[in-house]
Amino acid sequence: PLQLFRDLLDAFAQDVVKTRYASYAEVLDYCRRSANPVGRLLLHLYGVHDEDSKRRSDAICSALQLINFWQDVAVDARKGRLYLPLSDCEQHGVDPASVLSLSDTPAARELIRAECDWARELMSSGAPLVHCVPGRAGWELRLVVQGGLRILDKIAALHFGTIVARPRLRATDAAVMLWRA
Repeated sequence: PLQLFRDLLDAFAQDVVKTRYASYAEVLDYCRRSANPVGRLLLHLYGVHDEDSKRRSDAICSALQLINFWQDVAVDARKGRLYLPLSDCEQHGVDPASVLSLSDTPAARELIRAECDWARELMSSGAPLVHCVPGRAGWELRLVVQGGLRILDKIAALHFGTIVARPRLRATDAAVMLWRA
């Protein structure tokens, strides 16, 4: 479907000019256009067209995008970009400028923890899709889901300090992901 490609292009264009997001709704709208089309295109290729599967795919893809944001807080901050919703920054008493200057504080870590909880909930709501995608693609999707969850585990192991360290998957994580898949 062409609209999915238009959404991707629109998100790419937005990413060039937008560096702050006011709320969850704004971040999810970006995910709707930047990440979710990829999942829907894959569903289309595998002949999965029901609305429940599309909803679950959107949850997985949005969660993956969010996990990438929370994994890369410092990377994005160095580029002047902040995906942490400004409303959440305010709620947690975090000055966005302090995040952009890579100031690691307990409040910032608590904010990142809350965002990771949000991403984990989204991923969990979408995870049953792995049983609806046929064949090898279903198993690959299981590994994608587990990869996202594994990054969240690694962020938690850093005590949500992604302002100072970027967690990465290593070869040793493959066994854990395979077992969970």
